[in-house]
Amino acid sequence: MMDSKEAIAKAKKYLAEVYAGEGIEAVSLEEVVHDPESGRWVITLAFSRPWTTPRTRAQEMLENLGAASPQRRSAKAITLTEDGIVLSMKTDAVASLRA
Repeated sequence: MMDSKEAIAKAKKYLAEVYAGEGIEAVSLEEVVHDPESGRWVITLAFSRPWTTPRTRAQEMLENLGAASPQRRSAKAITLTEDGIVLSMKTDAVASLRA
């Protein structure tokens, strides 16, 4: 039986593999849910990645001063079986707003 630490590690590994080459960083654990009846785990992870959206001159200045970040946070809820097989990865809109 997989414990929470194993489920989190598998979810983080999956996230890193799926987003390889996209420059994700600052991965953080947001939530862990285990359903004992189905044995499924839902692990929510938040992360940052660079975006190429246009910025104003003021935003650029704040970023250069370190007062703002050019990166936005995203959050994904990753569902795993008791055996560690990833069933799905969905955007967690609520966690993305908190991140």
